[in-house]
Amino acid sequence: MRAWHVTGPEGPDALKPVELTDPEPGPGEVLVRLRAVSLNSRDLAVTRGTYRGGGLTYPLVPVSDGAGEIEALGRGVEGLAVGDAVMPAFFPRWISGPPEAASFSESFGEGRAGLLAEKIAVRAVSVAPLPEGFSFEQAACLPCAGVTAWNALAGPRPLEPGQTVLVLGTGGVSIFALQLARAMGAEVVATSSDDAKLTKLRQMGAKATINYAVREDWDKAVMEATGGRGADIVVEVGGPGTLERSIDALAVGGQVALIGVLSGPKAINPLGLWRKSAIARGIFVGSREMLVALGDYMVGHGLNPVVDRVFPFADAPSAFRRLASGAHFGKICISV
Repeated sequence: MRAWHVTGPEGPDALKPVELTDPEPGPGEVLVRLRAVSLNSRDLAVTRGTYRGGGLTYPLVPVSDGAGEIEALGRGVEGLAVGDAVMPAFFPRWISGPPEAASFSESFGEGRAGLLAEKIAVRAVSVAPLPEGFSFEQAACLPCAGVTAWNALAGPRPLEPGQTVLVLGTGGVSIFALQLARAMGAEVVATSSDDAKLTKLRQMGAKATINYAVREDWDKAVMEATGGRGADIVVEVGGPGTLERSIDALAVGGQVALIGVLSGPKAINPLGLWRKSAIARGIFVGSREMLVALGDYMVGHGLNPVVDRVFPFADAPSAFRRLASGAHFGKICISV
């Protein structure tokens, strides 16, 4: 089968096409013929050798998210059939319920071979059915970015109608969060440094948008946009470089969904959380159960993932370069 290897920590230039032996499904596994994958900031970090502080072993097949069709069943698999359209969950060992240490023990494109390949063998209990009416490209957007946004907004203290959500930027998680928050009856404040993207965010239903290149004190702009109240949930994808302002933009009793570290490492002052009796909750994607719930919710509310661009499999490095440029709006996909 065709696949792509990351050969070292040199970024997208380290992606090399390879031919690998077709995997065989073991007991309790299915063989999935992949039709599309989508990229996340994590995948770019893997090519740069910076994911989880480095220490990755190369070469490796990258990418965590994809969708395809079952091509073969391993011994003992029930309830699935050849030809079923499925999405592997981001964490194949986190099936349902709250996370445990074992939930994070395995993920695609890091500790084990990823999905930037024509086929992959995966545990049958780890795959979820494609949402009705979704293309393979749309479905491939859900396992990481979609589930992360769902976990942030529908978690232990779910978003309520009439509340306000702050989303940062226009990557996959932020766009999913905007869509879901609006469907849940909440208002959305969104940020970007690109006025054209801000226009798109307003067209998608954002109540207020802030150009953080113009308003460096964007936390104060959020307070102004909410009449001095602040956001009930901040979908915090920036990390330490944006976290203090995100906390300052919170409403009293609000919560910060800690998701990404796109801004890089930096020491932070946590006193803002104490001052506002706020909660910071770490979001590390989610379970297969959440993936199924997200798909059902999106179908039930007529929501479709926002796909920025689809690249051919032979041009996978260009997809990674598009992600690295920051020019995308929504998700970047690769057709397999």
